[in-house]
Amino acid sequence: MKLSPLMLVTALLLTFTMALVALVYERFHEYYQGSAINLLMIALALFVTFLINYGVLVILFKSYDKKQIKIISETFPNYFVEENPISLQELGEKFSDIQHDADAKVEVMQEMDKYRKEYLGNVSHELKTPLFSIQGYVETLMDGGVENLNIRDKYLDRISKSVDRILNIVQDLDMISKLESGQISLSYSRFDLNALVREVFDLLDLEAQKISAKFTLFTPQSTVWVYADRKQISQVLVNLLANAVYYCNREKASINVEINLLGSEAIVKVSDNGMGIKPESLARIFERFYRVDSARSRKEGGSGLGLAIVKHIMEAHHKTIDVQSVYLEGTQFIFRLDLTP
Repeated sequence: MKLSPLMLVTALLLTFTMALVALVYERFHEYYQGSAINLLMIALALFVTFLINYGVLVILFKSYDKKQIKIISETFPNYFVEENPISLQELGEKFSDIQHDADAKVEVMQEMDKYRKEYLGNVSHELKTPLFSIQGYVETLMDGGVENLNIRDKYLDRISKSVDRILNIVQDLDMISKLESGQISLSYSRFDLNALVREVFDLLDLEAQKISAKFTLFTPQSTVWVYADRKQISQVLVNLLANAVYYCNREKASINVEINLLGSEAIVKVSDNGMGIKPESLARIFERFYRVDSARSRKEGGSGLGLAIVKHIMEAHHKTIDVQSVYLEGTQFIFRLDLTP
């Protein structure tokens, strides 16, 4: 066993104390034999011994604590940056914080792993459907279908649509990836929101006519000048209005864009009287690949990424988008844009 100076001093002090008690007792016990003074002297000697032992043990443990804390501090330098020494209680609190941080990191890693698996599964599923369709059409044409002009033209048209769907999925994935990583820098400009809404109406008018849907703009004034990225806000309107068209399930559907002014912001409401969204689905509609009606969405060729892109674009503008819906009655999306001074 290694001899410690502190241990040596402690042993000497204890020996000296006991020797002192013995000498005092030997010197005076015959004068006070059996008397109260003798008992008092013994009690006083024991009390002094207790004080000396207590003081020595306190010093001993403090010294031991400092050495152990120093060893732990050198082992975990990232968690111990204080210049002043810390106590065992503070050390326990630090280890509690370390454990909490470690648990939080493990939880985040588990969530990321779960998200990665779901993401890869969704991407695989979305790409698999059009790829299998292309494979089937190509095999039919290679087996002799190419000789029949009607079959050839029909299958080539379907192959073209499947390729377009794959391209849409890839482009949407690329946009979300760039938005999340900050690779897309917003190009702010001053533009008329009313004019942009009408441009998007014209862009989707043919699709709306197929289901007898009607676009209507409600605005408080002839021009509403806002400050944002015009191209990205156009994408937001396209995605929201296209969703409204795709999910309309009634004749003469009504799709409205209402603009209101409140303080320094323009409040934009995109609403429809379509099928609406079930309450249990509302919390998930901005997730990647989530579909309220997967069968219809895949039939229309949607990627399932439209609303996720909308959410990311609004977050890039430091804005939010909210949704309100009554099942079988309609849905309303609400977002805000800054007005120009």
